[in-house]
Amino acid sequence: MNMIHNKILLSGIKPTGRPHIGNYFGAMKQFVDLQHDYDNYIFIPNYHALTTVHDRELMSSYSLDLAIDLLAIGLDPKKVTLFKQSDVPEVTELAWIFNCLTTMPYLMRAHAFKDAEAKDKDINVGVFDYPILMAADILIQDADLVPVGQDQKQHVEFARDIALKFNRTFGEIFKLPEAYILDTTSNIPGLDGQKMSKSYNNHIPLFAEDDEIKNLVAKIVTDSQTPTEPKNPETDNIFALHKLFSLNDLPDLTKRYQTGQISYKESKDILAQNIINFITPLREKRKLIAQDLDAVKAILKTGGVRARTKAQTKMAEVRKLTGLHG
Repeated sequence: MNMIHNKILLSGIKPTGRPHIGNYFGAMKQFVDLQHDYDNYIFIPNYHALTTVHDRELMSSYSLDLAIDLLAIGLDPKKVTLFKQSDVPEVTELAWIFNCLTTMPYLMRAHAFKDAEAKDKDINVGVFDYPILMAADILIQDADLVPVGQDQKQHVEFARDIALKFNRTFGEIFKLPEAYILDTTSNIPGLDGQKMSKSYNNHIPLFAEDDEIKNLVAKIVTDSQTPTEPKNPETDNIFALHKLFSLNDLPDLTKRYQTGQISYKESKDILAQNIINFITPLREKRKLIAQDLDAVKAILKTGGVRARTKAQTKMAEVRKLTGLHG
């Protein structure tokens, strides 16, 4: 695996179902764009997924499907270490050690915990402890950079704080990772104008079939402007997706919106076709990759061995510093 950059970049996508176009533009695309510039570790955090997925068959299929998805969009296993989190069990050992250095009031600051608490959810310990396991994911691989959206920056800050506390307590061993803020993660709008999310059921699946794309685009919420009335492209939910899929048409669409020369139905039809044009080659590539599941599993196994070897070296140092060994 030849790297042209010696900095380590690490990130992951939780395997909790079909990815949507918001996931693609918000994170997945950047993994592909950055794979040429760093020593990339992209993992499938199935331990994290256990906070919500409590079905053996679903967990297994979600994890394998996500690996296929990542390969289909262009992730190159010759340039990226692609692995499942559970193939690096040392990460849970490190998380326990970090637990013993971290206070409950500190963890109660976590956004995910506060959101769950505000919604009166019956919060499991995994949700509360999520930032600790994430810090272990990052620090055990000596990550320099962690691509995140602005709303996820806190995870990297937690990892830095935990690394500092361990280094002060036991000795300098962990790097302090930096957040690599992804500009495009601001808000990929869903069909209703809210942030695209499976939990809002307002998403368009990344590998959707043509009819599914047409049906979903037809559901995009608009105002009541008639076809001949001027429309504001900056406030229109359809146009927000045109900015992702209709780049060549944007000047003409902008003019037609502002001068009342396009209906929302025509705008949706143009958008649906452009999304189909974008998704079709990805979908076809995915189908080809899915025909050889053994090859996908082999890629994950190879990545897991590389990631675990690195983690084992780090954990040997951690055990020595903490007095657990030697």
